[in-house]
Amino acid sequence: MSKRFATKARRGMVAVAVVAGLTFGAAACSSDDDKKDPPSSSASKSDSGPGTQTDDPGEKLAELKGQEGLLLSINSAKRDSGGFVTVNGSMKNDGGKSVNVPAQLSGDETEILRHGVSLGGATLVDSKGKKRYYVLRDTEGRPLTTTGFPAVKAGESVPVFMQFPAPPASTSEVTFQIPTFSSASIKISG
Repeated sequence: MSKRFATKARRGMVAVAVVAGLTFGAAACSSDDDKKDPPSSSASKSDSGPGTQTDDPGEKLAELKGQEGLLLSINSAKRDSGGFVTVNGSMKNDGGKSVNVPAQLSGDETEILRHGVSLGGATLVDSKGKKRYYVLRDTEGRPLTTTGFPAVKAGESVPVFMQFPAPPASTSEVTFQIPTFSSASIKISG
């Protein structure tokens, strides 16, 4: 019983640390935004520059088609200072009936499969560097990705994320792959 309590306590501490980090990051971003000049009225959405791919949540880096009407939209792939790449997006049920997220998305590694349905089977492929990057895991083997998917109702979207080791700084484009979905080339920002 105490081992179970300790595991839940650790998960709670990790959740608190993540929320605190996100809150601090949001506060830091908002204070940086206050220092910037307000955008001019002549600026248009067609302007492109560094970082614009992740600034607009409606913009997609890629959309991958899966089975039973599932669509995986990738909205950002951002390189973090800690040596990680975090991929954010959403999974949408574009079909006419509720769909369970396929277990194949978890991949075939025993360590990941023990933790339920996830996006643990996702990889980033750096064809120039000839390397494949797998979803990171925590110290207990859980994938650092969205887990525990509910049935996705028709027309519903579920936000998703995956975290990978970062390719070298010179690599800005990789191929995103996940079982049962088409693959797509995405650009890494940051």
